[in-house]
Amino acid sequence: MNTHFVSGKLVDIPQQSIYSARIKIVNDRIAAIEKLPSSVDDASMPYIMPGFIDAHVHIESSMLVPSQFAKLAVVHGTVATVSDPHEIANVCGITGVEFMIADGNKVPFKFFFGAPSCVPATVFETAGASLTATEVDSLLARDDIRYLSEMMNFPGVLHGDAEVMKKIQSAHKRGKPVDGHAPGLRGEDAARYIAAGIGTDHECFTAEEALDKLSKGMKIIIREGSAARNFEALIGLLRDFPDRMMFCSDDKHPDSLVAGHINELCARAIKKGIPLFNVLKAACCNPVVHYNLPVGQLREGDAADFILVKDLDYFETLQTYINGKLVAENGHSQIQTGYAGELNHFDIGPINAIDIKAKPWPDSSALLPVIGALDGQLITEKNRYKPLLIDNVPVSDINRDILKMVVVNRYRPSLPAIAFVQNFGLKQGAIASSVAHDSHNIIAVGVDDESIATAINAVIGKKGGISCVGPETELVLALPVAGLMSADDGYRVAEAYTALDGMAKQLGSTLSAPFMTLSFMALLVIPHLKLSDLGLFDGDRFELDNGC
Repeated sequence: MNTHFVSGKLVDIPQQSIYSARIKIVNDRIAAIEKLPSSVDDASMPYIMPGFIDAHVHIESSMLVPSQFAKLAVVHGTVATVSDPHEIANVCGITGVEFMIADGNKVPFKFFFGAPSCVPATVFETAGASLTATEVDSLLARDDIRYLSEMMNFPGVLHGDAEVMKKIQSAHKRGKPVDGHAPGLRGEDAARYIAAGIGTDHECFTAEEALDKLSKGMKIIIREGSAARNFEALIGLLRDFPDRMMFCSDDKHPDSLVAGHINELCARAIKKGIPLFNVLKAACCNPVVHYNLPVGQLREGDAADFILVKDLDYFETLQTYINGKLVAENGHSQIQTGYAGELNHFDIGPINAIDIKAKPWPDSSALLPVIGALDGQLITEKNRYKPLLIDNVPVSDINRDILKMVVVNRYRPSLPAIAFVQNFGLKQGAIASSVAHDSHNIIAVGVDDESIATAINAVIGKKGGISCVGPETELVLALPVAGLMSADDGYRVAEAYTALDGMAKQLGSTLSAPFMTLSFMALLVIPHLKLSDLGLFDGDRFELDNGC
């Protein structure tokens, strides 16, 4: 029997009180909590509180396999994630989901995976796999699958699509929650979507939208990731709805995971004057209740999952315990990782610059559809401009920041799809990535065809990765696990990513996270205008728009 004690100022969230206490841990559980007399209070004592939980995250977006993600996350006091393996499922199907579970089980961290509900996300793109309602049902039958992941096909819900409804019913019959994904949905449509038994949404862009969904019984997850940032718009609602809100990162690149996690959102919320216990409910407790997670909440008999923090303003994590095991201390992770295995789905050879030449422009007076990228948002603008033509062919226009964007099917040889995008800011070169939500074909943007082709071929050469090409320099971060992740040390991956991010900005990009923004330019389920491997997609009409 392994017994040890931890003392500090215990933060009792249900009772909204703080008092000095000594916790007795026997093996992996809290055997007793002894309240200490006030005479032992010491201002230097750390605070003991439940660990942080990311209520919705795609681990794959960190570019790290789960075990490496855990290694970084525990340093910031994160003890668990509600993880949607949607990205790898779009590449490798159920085999990919099983990989995530197996790799996560190698380390002392609490990953709770869902069954992806929308693989592929739409019929307007080419994915590497598909999951039928029968296959989703088989996943939901497993004890290690905790919920049905975000139901992005909200039109399918509203129209009662048989396959969509079967997936939702599979979760309901097992008493497992269903996550939502309904950006901009309000009013009667939102009511019908929620009435189908969908309990959460992390896609609200405005407080008004979130309030509308809250009023209809939905729980709202405040998202602050590397690309989509809705904290500022939504955090004020936490004052009035402390039991029905949570925090998530959704998609978080490795450099920002090194910097911080849910602890950062707590610190920002406190700085804005949100009551402490409201913040901690969202960060530590509400995900446990909503998803019925076996994560300790600092009660006798609970799993010994808790953290020691220096203060309740910045939440600097001194120690992190999971199942009674010390997994991080003073900024250093104690998690040991090993070989993750290999799986991928990559079946194309290099391309030539001529392959991505745009078609001749039919009418000099016609306007060019241009995707308007927005920093910190997944939605895009739908713009039209007079194109810059060379030999009657549209090309990148650096002066107006209108650059060529290309999507290449990575699962089988086919013609690249071409469009134009604004606000990337590149003045030279190109960037490319095989992380391109949701089907994860190769996406690239650049100032000239030669640079774009070189960037794409750098990714193809590694069978997945991100690349940046300049006049004299070429950098590549290989992501050999499904073309999405690396099994290398998380800190080294973060360092390599930081170098690529810095190079893209040196080439002129004004975006805070150019690679993360690029990865969402093919995300068809978020309006308004995107590009898939099959062509330009109008998210408002929900159809391909290849008349350009």
